[in-house]
Amino acid sequence: MPADRHDWTIEQIQEIHDLPLLDLIFKAGTIHRENHNPSEVQMCHLISFKTGGCPEDCKYCAQSSRYQTEVDAQPMLSVEEVLDRAKKAIAQGSTRVCLGAAWREARDNPQFERVLEMIKGITKMGAEVCCTLGMLNAGQAKKLADAGLYAYNHNLDTSREFYETIITTRTYDDRLKTLDVVENAAISVCCGGIIGLGETTQDRLNLLLTLANRPKHPESVPINLLSAVKGTPLENQTPVSGWEAMRMIATARILMPKSMVRLSAGRVNLSFEQQALCFLAGANSIFMGEKLLTIAARNPQPDADSAMFQLLGLKPRPAFAREERTTLSASSAACP
Repeated sequence: MPADRHDWTIEQIQEIHDLPLLDLIFKAGTIHRENHNPSEVQMCHLISFKTGGCPEDCKYCAQSSRYQTEVDAQPMLSVEEVLDRAKKAIAQGSTRVCLGAAWREARDNPQFERVLEMIKGITKMGAEVCCTLGMLNAGQAKKLADAGLYAYNHNLDTSREFYETIITTRTYDDRLKTLDVVENAAISVCCGGIIGLGETTQDRLNLLLTLANRPKHPESVPINLLSAVKGTPLENQTPVSGWEAMRMIATARILMPKSMVRLSAGRVNLSFEQQALCFLAGANSIFMGEKLLTIAARNPQPDADSAMFQLLGLKPRPAFAREERTTLSASSAACP
């Protein structure tokens, strides 16, 4: 199996992305099968424990306090309520629980301490825990790691060149610095982007270039399709097609063979057939539940996902599967 590359050029990525679609899916699917169990798809559940009231100006976001949307600022959930929701999600098959807060950055206060208790409690249930809390410093990252945090989500959203069109309240370098802080704390990085913001194909490829040429590929690469939210500056944005999503997923899989490629927000607009092609192209994770962070971000009904899994012969990927397979591979290599 060839080693991961970190020296891609934009011309090489363009050539891959622009392959005839079926050739691209075949190439990506072959690489996917070399690195992952193609019948396994991880089911994740997202819990927004602090919804709304965010001071940032991300033009796509229903939680920004700068826009008039259906989402109002809500108080932070209690540890008990979050653990109860996590327990129900795990019982329904989720093996990764993602905790989200509408914060610009984490702060050293009682709310942060409450997050640490959430992480400890969910980890004891046997699930991977991922958090998205905004920017972090090294001390906070260490506390999260000590609490058992498995992964930290901090998306780049788009290319450096297009970024300021969408967000002005923090810089691209701020985001990259947070990724470095997370990596230095030995927490897995979950980092991807959103397509459908009005960016060009070149912007999408530049995003993948940034991720694929990091010294270490993100453990997790979510590909989100914009869910246009009424009241935000992007409320009238034309939806992207499932075919565009497939190209992004397949290209990401080829560039970052061992990463989890997550078919995330916007999946509700894809048919079973389109989702099946996304899985064939290398996607191996979805979010479960009727909504994601807010009521504005719809998601397929759980029954529909169960029917899709049965139809396609898919099964849930267990928690911590990456570590189990790494151990198994090492043991196999040691055998005479």
